[in-house]
Amino acid sequence: MNTISYGQKQIGYELKFSDRKTLGIAVYPDMNVVVTAPENISKEKVQEKVKSKARWILKQLRTFEKYQPLSNSKDFVSGETHLYLGRQYLLKVEKATDNLVKLKGKYLRVKTKNKKKAEDLVYDWYRLKAQIHFNNILEDLLPEFENHDLKIKELNIRKMEKRWGSCTPNGVITLNLHLIKAPKRCIEYVILHELCHLIHHKHDAAFYRLLNSKMPNWKRWKEKLEITLA
Repeated sequence: MNTISYGQKQIGYELKFSDRKTLGIAVYPDMNVVVTAPENISKEKVQEKVKSKARWILKQLRTFEKYQPLSNSKDFVSGETHLYLGRQYLLKVEKATDNLVKLKGKYLRVKTKNKKKAEDLVYDWYRLKAQIHFNNILEDLLPEFENHDLKIKELNIRKMEKRWGSCTPNGVITLNLHLIKAPKRCIEYVILHELCHLIHHKHDAAFYRLLNSKMPNWKRWKEKLEITLA
């Protein structure tokens, strides 16, 4: 790991060399800074270039930093923040005779006989909301594909570790339950992505032409999704 000083700040970065002709700097949602430089450039010149971009790097890091708590594991206790459709809500777990989850103002309120069941109750609630919202969004988007004669066999919802969605050639779409935490436009992007895959199965030029025609700013919502649910 290399570092530079900018005022009182220390910026660490990973340095990679390639056959590219210009130096590139990338800041990622996990707070890593990666510098890719031409093979014939000196480390001193790299330091100079990175320092000239220090203000921009810090701005990107500040943007991503506010999302970092969302990546932490949750204990499902009162005071935590939890996402729903792109907004953060304070979790409030209360002892009660019956189990109930509902939004009230800025709170996601969980009433339960056993506070250890709060996580299960929240995800049951997420699943119920996902079934409603995902199906509604799918129905709203299908007219966009009326010329393609799409046949949707079923829409499944489950937790997935590495994918936001998937589909099979016979029309089964599976969406990640965690998507219910993202803004609606991010969910639309994922569903559109899968609908386009029912027509073009590979990530080829035809696929991206179709996706661009349905959502020209899809890259913005893909990035928003990756930042929000990093």
